[in-house]
Amino acid sequence: MEQTMFTNEVILSWLEYFSRKVEINLAKLKMLDITGKNKNLIPTVMSNRAVLIFTDAGHPDIFYDMWNAELGDCEIWYNEGADPAGEIKHDKLSDMINRGINASAAMLILNPNAATNYQIGMENSRFSCGSVRYVCREVRAVIMNKLNLGDQDNICIISGESIAVEAAMIAAEGSVIAVEYDRRDRNTMKCNVDKFGLDNVTIVESLEDGIPDKLPVPNIAFIVGSPRIGSEIKSLLAINPMLNFVIYTLDFEILTSLPALFRENGLERTEAIHIEVSRVNSKNMTEPFPAPWLISARSIR
Repeated sequence: MEQTMFTNEVILSWLEYFSRKVEINLAKLKMLDITGKNKNLIPTVMSNRAVLIFTDAGHPDIFYDMWNAELGDCEIWYNEGADPAGEIKHDKLSDMINRGINASAAMLILNPNAATNYQIGMENSRFSCGSVRYVCREVRAVIMNKLNLGDQDNICIISGESIAVEAAMIAAEGSVIAVEYDRRDRNTMKCNVDKFGLDNVTIVESLEDGIPDKLPVPNIAFIVGSPRIGSEIKSLLAINPMLNFVIYTLDFEILTSLPALFRENGLERTEAIHIEVSRVNSKNMTEPFPAPWLISARSIR
């Protein structure tokens, strides 16, 4: 179990403090302890109207990062001490961007504009511009459905930048390893990580040396098919022989090579689907998008 300075007793004392000072329904309150690693503060605030944050010292840019994520209208309720006692203050986040956290404490963040109806398949315009050509949102929604992630899943994503972003938001208590071979794509991925405040994403250049120390072993992998796919499957199975896979490809030769690769690596195909998406543009013309195959597989060992 992860160790934290915020024990049940401490949490209960802060809950009592805020319930006496602020009109709020505790049953609708989201709590987040960011003293540990891999805790996504910004996505949590984006999707909840009331979040009680437990934090330690050493977050000099916490309010600036939230303001940069367009959360400036949030209201912060806090006190000046490390204990749940004394006067309570509240300010707009936009008025606190130059402040940091210099002591372990709790703060209540109220977000009147929370996107509580978050839907899988974000608009591509929300992602950072850069070297990456993002898959259309409808296809991404199907991909996320097939990944079927839980909040504690650990996933390795190869060359799937927007998939890594949405996966990190869903697997908020898990981790994402984003493999990006191209330096420009790594920079774009880093921009997305910063933009969405994703502390549970680790970006790596390859899997040649396995996964970085202290990272959880992934239990599912998403691969954008390329000529490297054979070595990628072998590298991932060396990390976890029971890994589940979802493979995306537009390449017919890669598609037809998968049955042999699966047999060679002790995998069985569980599903294969073909996705076609078209939209009618402003000129009433049909505008098609790339039509990928999604192949799911699991170990038969």
